[in-house]
Amino acid sequence: MSASPWLALALGIALAAGAAVVLGAITLRMSGHYLPLATIAWGLALNYTMANMEWLGKYDGILGIPTLKILGYDTGSGRGLHVLIWVFALLAALACVHLLDSRPGRAIRSLKSGATMAEAMGISTFRAKLTVFVIAAILAAVSGWLFAFFQRTVNPSPFSIAKGIEYLFMVVLGGVGHVWGAFLGAGVVRLLEDQLQKLLPALIGTSGSFETIVFGVILVVVLKYAPDGLWSFVARWIPRADRVRDWEGAAPLPAREKPAAGELLLQVQAVRKEFGGLVAVNDISFDLRAGEIVGLIGPNGAGKSTTFNLVTGVLSLTSGKVRYRGEDIAGLPSRAIARRGISRTFQHVKMIPEMTVLENVALGGYLRGKSGTLKAMLRLDRAEEKRLFAEAERQLARIGMADRMHELAGNLALGPQRLMEIARALCTDPALLLLDEPAAGLRHKEKQALGDVLRQLKGEGMSLLLVEHDMDFVMGLTDRIVVMEFGTHLMEGTPAEVQASPKVRAAYLGTEH
Repeated sequence: MSASPWLALALGIALAAGAAVVLGAITLRMSGHYLPLATIAWGLALNYTMANMEWLGKYDGILGIPTLKILGYDTGSGRGLHVLIWVFALLAALACVHLLDSRPGRAIRSLKSGATMAEAMGISTFRAKLTVFVIAAILAAVSGWLFAFFQRTVNPSPFSIAKGIEYLFMVVLGGVGHVWGAFLGAGVVRLLEDQLQKLLPALIGTSGSFETIVFGVILVVVLKYAPDGLWSFVARWIPRADRVRDWEGAAPLPAREKPAAGELLLQVQAVRKEFGGLVAVNDISFDLRAGEIVGLIGPNGAGKSTTFNLVTGVLSLTSGKVRYRGEDIAGLPSRAIARRGISRTFQHVKMIPEMTVLENVALGGYLRGKSGTLKAMLRLDRAEEKRLFAEAERQLARIGMADRMHELAGNLALGPQRLMEIARALCTDPALLLLDEPAAGLRHKEKQALGDVLRQLKGEGMSLLLVEHDMDFVMGLTDRIVVMEFGTHLMEGTPAEVQASPKVRAAYLGTEH
């Protein structure tokens, strides 16, 4: 067997991966509609560039490519090559399925819900996006290599923007985010195209690319009535198997060193945040010591959640300092702050609805694992996965939700979703836990259970800072309370002192009497 085709494959993969890293480093820092526009621009630019290179044959391309021979067997361009194409396609699909069911795969899946939650769990969203970009480039290189032997020629025409749109249509029709949906979408598009090219001219009485119109209508209907694609209908008939609970006896994940009781843990020093001319947080200062539960309260619009976002790096400071265990963490990204031992929940629950409760909580253990993309694709990360799921189950049991770990997170009511979010934050093994309205949406019994959990955490040495509107919940739980009003520090004291304060009554009721 000649080594040259396989050498060409290796070089093609290396070149594609290198180009993906360079283009991704430039492009993936964009967001919103700029990102897809940029990728389209790269496609047009590279297609036009290669179509005008003399040494690549310009628009005619490279001709006379020999057939592929494997162990002396000539695959030709018929069944032999088709079998090889299916082998590559199924192996690639299996590798992607394995990847998505892993530590780095959950990080990739979390991108769909935005960057804020993922970064707060310690995930570099840029790195996760770049990983997807590189994997796509490698698969494209393998596809191009197979296509060259199938066509016996390579030219720029099959890689035009029109073909890119067709591939996108296949994915959307099959189901974005579903590996097997891509196969379904490609099959449906090809079969429809073949049939419509015969039927439409007979019906209309004239020839033309009328199938494009039909595809456009189909795309609009699918986006309207089946945004998850056709695979979502197929998936309903496939029984969902719960994850096999095979992590009994798994070794515990590494745990961080906890601060001593009473140690000065968090110092918020004159932090300020301006949005244009609006001062949302105006020179707020307070401290928190290890083992304390501190409440941050105030009327709606007081700036409590903004203060949380300043402490956790979601927002940048206009001025002031935030120190954690003596280190200035102001200006650090969320993932770097999470790495130091600060975890949080959100005012509006952030999760991945398509993942189970267990998988959502296991996402919190991202920083406590090490297995990478290649290990996940080859299924060499199973020992670490067992440790992650054992920890996730332990945290769910801690808040009384272990019996619901196999449910889809999107099927939960708001109260259980909030509890799940707390379990996910605990899975990061934090020394300081920030809870943004944890009792919102919980029933009375659930609030009591949550209060018991938080007191238990305090007893274990956990420090908590919480924003909450339920005054009974706050007063019966916290050691100290910081009161904010219109972004300013109104007062600080024990629950009894806050309840007795005329200034606090004025802030909430609009009068001191």
